[in-house]
Amino acid sequence: MLSNALSLAVPVVVALAVHGAAFRLLPKLARRSPLAGDIAQRCRRSSRLFVVLFAVSLAIDAVHISSGADRAITHGLSLAMMASAAWLIINVAFVVEDLALNRFQVDVADNLRARKVRTQVLVLRRVTVAVVTVLAVAAMLTTFPEARALGNSLLASAGIVGIVAGIAAKSTFGNIIAGIQMAFTEPIRLDDVVVVEGEWGRVEEITLTYVVVRIWDSRRLILPLSHFVESPFENWTRNSADLLGAVMLNVDYSVPVDEVRNELHRILRASPRWDGRVCALQATGTTEATVELRALMSAADSATTFDLRCEVREALIDFLQRHYPNSLPRLRVEADVPVVMGAGRGQ
Repeated sequence: MLSNALSLAVPVVVALAVHGAAFRLLPKLARRSPLAGDIAQRCRRSSRLFVVLFAVSLAIDAVHISSGADRAITHGLSLAMMASAAWLIINVAFVVEDLALNRFQVDVADNLRARKVRTQVLVLRRVTVAVVTVLAVAAMLTTFPEARALGNSLLASAGIVGIVAGIAAKSTFGNIIAGIQMAFTEPIRLDDVVVVEGEWGRVEEITLTYVVVRIWDSRRLILPLSHFVESPFENWTRNSADLLGAVMLNVDYSVPVDEVRNELHRILRASPRWDGRVCALQATGTTEATVELRALMSAADSATTFDLRCEVREALIDFLQRHYPNSLPRLRVEADVPVVMGAGRGQ
């Protein structure tokens, strides 16, 4: 009994010593390479478990136990090693993906490429976890003779089961395929500004099956991934974040358009929200009672454009009220009043 314990303990202690020495060295290397630090942080537990199980599997042949117990222990070790290997592979994949994410920061002014890479990496991360998990579970099931026999017995009916499962999981698999397609065709990315289902918001999260859009009033709109592949929507940051904004004013025909245009130029030059690209005012329409003026301006992003439009609208209304109040919309009424001769004379 003592010899069995020593046969198992010695390889485990050696494996833990080697593992501990390696992971004590990694933080020192992290000063030169961020990859070493990420490996030390993410892979410590999973690698320790795998190394211990591997050492035990090597030493189990030297332990004298009954044949029945030997098969059960060996089977259990195989299952545990498969699970720990899957855990380690997932963590290694996370390390590689984190390395890619750290190279592209989204908290900068021009973050288009960073959002593109971040979206692809996060989608691939979820795909990696799903694929490795499924493969690990499948490999573990193959170690059970009963499972293999059951699989052979159900092979004849696999076609029918596959059809039924395919119909039942059609939307799920469709969303997963749409997610993979979206990661590379990029109709949307994280932090994109979109208008979908009549709501304006930012893409907050992209999973394997759905997208979370944070609406301007902090509500969350949850949509299946397939919606962004099959249905039209607006993406205001597809190629760049800068936008044009328009302010519409309905005014009287007596409005001095040149004076309003000059005032618009003055307002925009004084505003820190204007990016200096576009400034224009045009009469874009008329009705029987009013003239429609459109003030066009540009800003760096959608949020700034909205604030700039509100600022310009308020300033132009104030300008008209103070300097040209008669140019505000008025309702004109003309009436023919008959004049009665002799009215007002004494009785």
